[in-house]
Amino acid sequence: MTGQYFLFLQGPHGPFFSRMAGLLREAGARVHRIAFNAGDAYFWDHADAFTPFTDDPGTWGQFLAAFLSEHPVTDIVLYGDTRGIHEIARREAARRGITVHCFEEGYLRPYWVTYEHGGVNGHSPLMEMSVDDMRRQMAGQRQAVPDAPAQWGALWHHVLLGAIYHWFVLFRNGKYRAYRPHRSISVRREWWLYVNRLVMFPIHSLERKVETARLQTSGANYHLVLLQLAHDSSFTEHSDFSSISEFIEICCEGFAKGAPRYHRLVFKTHPLEDGREPLRKIIAAAGARHGISDRVLMIRGGKLGPMLDHADTAVTVNSTAGQQVLWRGMPLRTFGRSVYAKPEFVSEQPLAEFFANPKMPDWDAYRDYRQYLLETSQFTGGFYTASGRAEVLRNVIRVMLERLDPYEDRCRKSKLRKVWDADRAL
Repeated sequence: MTGQYFLFLQGPHGPFFSRMAGLLREAGARVHRIAFNAGDAYFWDHADAFTPFTDDPGTWGQFLAAFLSEHPVTDIVLYGDTRGIHEIARREAARRGITVHCFEEGYLRPYWVTYEHGGVNGHSPLMEMSVDDMRRQMAGQRQAVPDAPAQWGALWHHVLLGAIYHWFVLFRNGKYRAYRPHRSISVRREWWLYVNRLVMFPIHSLERKVETARLQTSGANYHLVLLQLAHDSSFTEHSDFSSISEFIEICCEGFAKGAPRYHRLVFKTHPLEDGREPLRKIIAAAGARHGISDRVLMIRGGKLGPMLDHADTAVTVNSTAGQQVLWRGMPLRTFGRSVYAKPEFVSEQPLAEFFANPKMPDWDAYRDYRQYLLETSQFTGGFYTASGRAEVLRNVIRVMLERLDPYEDRCRKSKLRKVWDADRAL
């Protein structure tokens, strides 16, 4: 027996948390799940370690405190640290000295997932860490890191699991009538958006290919704007924008003032954009206001790499896609708080100046930063396919059982290495 007791809260759509719990059980740990809706319950296979939360959401704090007082929980596992229920859980865990294991989409997406203690994104320990701090921890001793696989599974796996999850919330949620989603739209609306995206996949794919080919064969210089989901926590919690239209507006304004007249501005939507925001209309209206209608276009989702191959610069709020920009050594301007917004490689220029004469990133600094992430908090695999889940789990279970903070563990290894080198020199 490990003596550890893992409490699971909400996870990514699908069986990732249930598979993880099964492996932790095999290792001798105790596990339990608190479900907040029928979707949570459907993707959990351990009926003897399950508690439904069916009370009013306003009582969650008291419910959790009582549960933790009655059960010897040592670890809490969650996905997405800014959900209301998870914010409360993180505070209660800190008060009681409970380790919080946070999972999130990979900072080096799409081939990795992120695993950190205490918080992710704007709450990550990386926010307080400089590139020099990372270099000191690596201390010239680089670990071998895995290459990205060709693919961890098509996007439709993610969409399908989301549709199944929301179907249960919509049609089988009788026990959880008090449940309130962390999104601002209704469950019915979100389920319909998932279904619509599955149906429209072929049409959107064809549309995207035509628009991308037209752009790449035009010979025009262009700047990419990497849009994010307006309801994603990175945008809502870690930026100062109240709407995606505000961000689109300042991009069009800066481009109109600073970019050469023969350049174009291309807005690329997030691969999971579901149509809840009328982006094409918003972009067209902003372009018209700034007199650049003939130089602005939108391309729906798709693979980022081919579009970056011919772009001059990129702009985003704090999308993880910015990491792909930096890996190519391209100029990048950000507007939100993110783990990669380091002065060595992200521009802080006014946007008009950036479009006119962008600051180039220090690629060596970014390469060191990326190496550090791959040695610490990034785990190969994904949440939404069987092969992706298996890859994450076979590497992260040991770390969870040993309760190793990925950054503190790297620092410890660096210190041990220095001691070992000193001993050898004697």
